[in-house]
Amino acid sequence: MILRGKRVDLPPTPVVHKRFEAQARQSPDAVAVRCAGEQVTYAELDAAANRFAHLLIARGHGRGAKVGICLDYSVDLLIAILGTLKAGAAYVPFDPAYPAARLALLQQQTPDLALIVASPATAGLLGSAAVEVLAPDRLGERLRDQPATDPDVPVLGDDLCYAVFTSGSTGTPKLTGVRHKGWFNLLNWLQLEYGLDSRSGNLVVSAFGFDLSQRALMTPLFCGATQHLMPSRHFDAALAYRLLGEQAIRTVHCASSTLYLLVDWETARGGEVLSKLDYVLFGGEPLHVERIAPWARRGGNICTLLHQYGVAECTDVATSYDLAGFRPTGHENAPVGRPAYNTEIHILDEQAEGVGAGEYGEICISGTSVGAGYLNGAGPESKRFTTVLVDGEPRRLYHTGDLGCVTAAGDLVVAGRMDAQVKVRGMRIDPTDVERALVRLDGIGQASVVPVPDDTGENELVAFVVSENGRLDPSRLRADLLEALPRSMVPATFLEIPRIPLSPHGKVDRAALIADFRDQRADTEVRPLMAPGTTAMIADEVQAIWCRELDRDDISTDDDFFVLGGQSVIMAKIQRALIEELGVEVPMDQMFLNPTVSAISAYIESQRAVTQQ
Repeated sequence: MILRGKRVDLPPTPVVHKRFEAQARQSPDAVAVRCAGEQVTYAELDAAANRFAHLLIARGHGRGAKVGICLDYSVDLLIAILGTLKAGAAYVPFDPAYPAARLALLQQQTPDLALIVASPATAGLLGSAAVEVLAPDRLGERLRDQPATDPDVPVLGDDLCYAVFTSGSTGTPKLTGVRHKGWFNLLNWLQLEYGLDSRSGNLVVSAFGFDLSQRALMTPLFCGATQHLMPSRHFDAALAYRLLGEQAIRTVHCASSTLYLLVDWETARGGEVLSKLDYVLFGGEPLHVERIAPWARRGGNICTLLHQYGVAECTDVATSYDLAGFRPTGHENAPVGRPAYNTEIHILDEQAEGVGAGEYGEICISGTSVGAGYLNGAGPESKRFTTVLVDGEPRRLYHTGDLGCVTAAGDLVVAGRMDAQVKVRGMRIDPTDVERALVRLDGIGQASVVPVPDDTGENELVAFVVSENGRLDPSRLRADLLEALPRSMVPATFLEIPRIPLSPHGKVDRAALIADFRDQRADTEVRPLMAPGTTAMIADEVQAIWCRELDRDDISTDDDFFVLGGQSVIMAKIQRALIEELGVEVPMDQMFLNPTVSAISAYIESQRAVTQQ
């Protein structure tokens, strides 16, 4: 079974930043970027990116180089991205939301890294980087001395434009490369298929290291629209919703779990900001239609929901489906639709033969979007890239490891992973990666990490640990892991067990672990709600919100939110409740920095004291 995307001719040199340059010439005074009260026009952004490109070239980091970027969302971030592309180099996102140990590991996994662009706020996360760390804001005169004209660099469609990290079966992050022609093809498809233009202002709501963020960052600049950035290192639902209402934003690209948060926020407030958008383009994890159906079907909702599917190895998006056409008759998965331009979807059996409509097999992708492969070694995952004949011509094929089928109507449906990788809040995670980090910690003998659906059907990671000394400290474990892994990879729950159960075949018995987890949760002892000496009314109110949103009645004021099983989705619900019930808005960054009832209560009291002065 092959699904074929529409064949659309690309320009002789399908290079993304050339389209941006054309927009800058056509509408130089149009606003290109807005962030934290700052805005720059297309002409200003183009000139600044040109100066940065010339600086890179002068340092010998032109065509073929790899430039790391570790910046918070800002105008400087887009200057660095566009400048890197204009120099003929490829950029590698180093997400400043990651801990320093994780960033150090990612640096080690990036071959031939030329330098890393950072700011005073992010440079400290890079430690003793093995390459030069460049801070654009400290290069004032040197940048001003560079030409503001386009560099004369022959960038081709087969050249790399960016590379992002993704988990794999080895437990080591892999760097997958994307080519200009694949990225151009994706953005060109989005523009033509959905009529995006200069009015299609966009808000970026996902983390910089996410593959989804790369197209979210560039799509509006490709179309001549305004890119809106949130000045927050972590997703902030309150800030995002406010910006959607205040600015001329028409599109949002996000993971499914982020869409749930925005829908919950709008529903609770009785608003209609989200429902008046042109498009929300979302995916990255299994869709729970019941979470958004009441909102989507209410009167006056004109927002088109595009349910999409893809992988980082194939330029992020391969298929798309207008969810308005989905009418579930049971608990079937929502389709992810039909291929993008110049893209084919193959459903193959174990012998790499095509299956029929309605039959399940591995989802494979061929066409222009297939990337350059893994750049940091030839591990077993490299075998996922093969060659297939399409219409008599050899085409590069990527085996996704996802299970799926094609409906009678010709739409792709994704049924889940064929291997151990799972999606947790839109991020692809290999539990092996987490297990390896756990067993490196002092006192840990063995560890097994298993995804377990929570009450809403979302996957959460549960770590089963065999300790060497018989004394498990979840708070300490979590703190140690946060120094090595992104928050999205740190388990929500840690359980100490005497041994890892094995199946008759000698493999980890994950079903037994899940049953043990559910038994232990049912037997959890109730502890006093209030920590000794905590009597402030604000703490009582905050504590009540935590208990409700975490669905527990055993929370003390000094319990760590993350040790209790909290994650960003629940944190956003707490953030919303604090606004609605206490009349105080706590930025998401402060929520992360103050992960206990007592700490967040102290922050709220300090803010109230400031406003009363």
